[in-house]
Amino acid sequence: MTNRKPEVLLDGLAFGEGPRWHEDRLWFSDMHEHRVMTVDMGGNAAVVCEVPTQPSGLGWTPEGLLLIVSMVDRKLLRLDPGRLTEVADMSALATFHCNDMVVDAKGRAYVGHFGFDIFTSQERVPASLILVEPDGSVHEVADELRFPNGTVITPDGETLIVGETAGARLTAFDIAEDGSLSNRRLWAPTEGAVPDGICLDAEGGIWVASPRSAEVIRVLEGGEITERIPVETQAFACMLGGPERKHLLICTAGSSVPDECRANLDGRIEVVEVDVPGAGLP
Repeated sequence: MTNRKPEVLLDGLAFGEGPRWHEDRLWFSDMHEHRVMTVDMGGNAAVVCEVPTQPSGLGWTPEGLLLIVSMVDRKLLRLDPGRLTEVADMSALATFHCNDMVVDAKGRAYVGHFGFDIFTSQERVPASLILVEPDGSVHEVADELRFPNGTVITPDGETLIVGETAGARLTAFDIAEDGSLSNRRLWAPTEGAVPDGICLDAEGGIWVASPRSAEVIRVLEGGEITERIPVETQAFACMLGGPERKHLLICTAGSSVPDECRANLDGRIEVVEVDVPGAGLP
C-alpha cells in the first residue's frame, strides 16, 4: 500500500464517465451535461459532440470512428463526420438505461445496462451484457448480472472481465471466436468496495473505482487488494493513460444524481501516477 494523492486535472464537470485513453488524450462522457469531451495531460479540454440522450461508454471501430453508448434511448451511436449515426437499437434487450461498454479489436461492442430504474425502483432486477456486432445486429451474451458496469478485455483478446456493481465482484468470461461468452467465473470479490468503472494494467491487476468507499483500489485475480487510493468525493470510473500509460485518471463527483450533478458541477478528472502501465481494452 502507498500514500498516493490524486491531483485535479480538470474540474467544473457535471459527471464524468467512460474514460478512455486515445490519441494522447483522455476521452470521457460528461454524462449529465450530455456531452463527450477530451482533456490532455496539460488540462486543456474540448467538447467532441453533444448527445442529448445521455452518453456513457466510449470505444472505437477498427477504422477509428468513435462509438458512444446513448443511455436513455438504449442505442449505440457512431460519430461520423459532422453527425451522429445510429449503429444499433438495444431497447429490446436492455430493461433500463444502457451504460458502460468495451469495444474489442474487431469492432464488436459489449454493452451493459442497469436492469432497473435505479432512481425509483426498490426491486433490483438482474441485467445482461449485450453484444453489438459491427453490422448493428444485437444479442445477449451474458445474463443474470447484478448491474454490469465497467468492462475490460485482456491483451490476448481471450478474456472479458466485468464489474458487477450490485454484486461487489468482478466476473470473468472466456471470449469465443464469434464473440460469445462462456466459462463464467468469479475473478475477484470486492468486499467493502463497489465496482463501477475499471481498467486493466500490464501485470493483470485491475483498478476499480468505488464510489461508496470513495477510493480506487487495485485488485488481483482472487481478490487481493494491493493498493488503495482515496479521493475527496466519490470515484466513479478510472483509466490508465499519459505518456507511458502510468497515470491513473479518475472521474470523481459528489453525487451521481442528475439534478445534483448539474447544480453542483463538482465533477473532476483527477490524476495520480502509478507503477504499472495500462494494458488491454479499453
